[in-house]
Amino acid sequence: MKTRILGAAAAVTASALLLSGCGGGSGDDAAESVDFAADATGAMKAWGFENADDVGTSRMDYAAEQLPDVEVDLDATAFDAQKFTTRIASGDVPDVVQMDRRYVTTYAAQDLIMPLDACFTSHDVSPRDHWYPFVVDDVTYEDAVWAVPQFYQPPAILLNKAVLDEAGVSAEEFDTSKPDALMGAIEKIYQESGGVPTRLGFDPVATGQGGLWVLAMGGQLNDEDGAPTLDDPSNVAGLEMLKQITDAQGGFASVKSFTDSFDTFGDDNQYVAGQVGGQVNAQWYPNVLSPYVDQLDLEAVPFRSSDGEPFSVASGTAFVIPVGAENPAAACAWMVELTSDEAWNAAGEARADVREQDGGINTGLFTGSPASDQAIRDQWVVESGNPGFDQVISTYYDVVEYGESFGSSPAGQEIQNELNNAITAALLGDKSIEDALADAQEAAMRAYEKTAG
Repeated sequence: MKTRILGAAAAVTASALLLSGCGGGSGDDAAESVDFAADATGAMKAWGFENADDVGTSRMDYAAEQLPDVEVDLDATAFDAQKFTTRIASGDVPDVVQMDRRYVTTYAAQDLIMPLDACFTSHDVSPRDHWYPFVVDDVTYEDAVWAVPQFYQPPAILLNKAVLDEAGVSAEEFDTSKPDALMGAIEKIYQESGGVPTRLGFDPVATGQGGLWVLAMGGQLNDEDGAPTLDDPSNVAGLEMLKQITDAQGGFASVKSFTDSFDTFGDDNQYVAGQVGGQVNAQWYPNVLSPYVDQLDLEAVPFRSSDGEPFSVASGTAFVIPVGAENPAAACAWMVELTSDEAWNAAGEARADVREQDGGINTGLFTGSPASDQAIRDQWVVESGNPGFDQVISTYYDVVEYGESFGSSPAGQEIQNELNNAITAALLGDKSIEDALADAQEAAMRAYEKTAG
């Protein structure tokens, strides 16, 4: 499930607390004083491990076997940005914290976490070989890697074939690089009653997947230094396409109200209820639909960039070591073990056991590591007996290699928040797209200057 930390990528929506003078010392200086190659022993505190499922607990069990001299004190409450800075300021510092990757650069710029290059070197880990390079890009800042990443669940377009067939629309028409064909498909499928949508041709998930649309259509959210670039003219195309899609279906307000009413995780979800022809969904969502596979005819197609190529963006969680951690050597070893190929194999086996017990479909695990992804797929992902669902699983595996980073910025969360504000204002017609992006840029730049300044 989406909310399972360690078992799936967490969707973090809270803004990062923007700090000034709250650091406990330089992250670089703190890391330089640590012998990450020292034996991993003693007590170690970890925080942010809420609701660990079979995937999480199996990996932690594996790490415990590899590090018998480390005693882990696990705080299973959810990560909270304000609580994190408060704990560091008060001296109540965990050794490992799990958080959304969009927070990492913020804390790196504030010297609240340690760079981990020495940690990786001491354990013979080459980050850009072990993880997808664009996953590492998420947690890279000023030529250093600041976190141990996990998970990368790519988005694709999940199609409701029964709805498409009813409207006489083919899967090939859902091509985001061909707006005319896509709009034609949307108009054929869309239904309303009294001006209120009853069926969407396509739910673009405008605010939840706004960054995907902007980047795929040639835009950028920040520059190489991490400074926001929301007012870059290249960002207009993505918002224009979102507005065209929502305007064709009653307008953004109507679309948003309708999608908010979806029983997304329930028996009457938008696919069972025939409320969408297609929707942008991350790889975890087919797991939600698997209990209803006998009621559905599904297919997936890649999200495509403006040049027609499959396109995806990386998102997920990561582990960091805060400045002031009492046992950073054990923290380093534990994080490396949790994300090793062997730990992920244990997770793959645990997930396969769960699927065997509940009779569900194994859609695989998308770990952030290409070797682990492939090994789990080869060993544990078998044909479900439903060709459409198997095609969906295969499509997500196909698009995983086309990822890009959202961009690493000290104002990463604020950039995302301000982009969503701009999208909402532009799609509602409250502002022109250019004015909405200009206002978003101004707000994001204030946040950037406060964090990076």
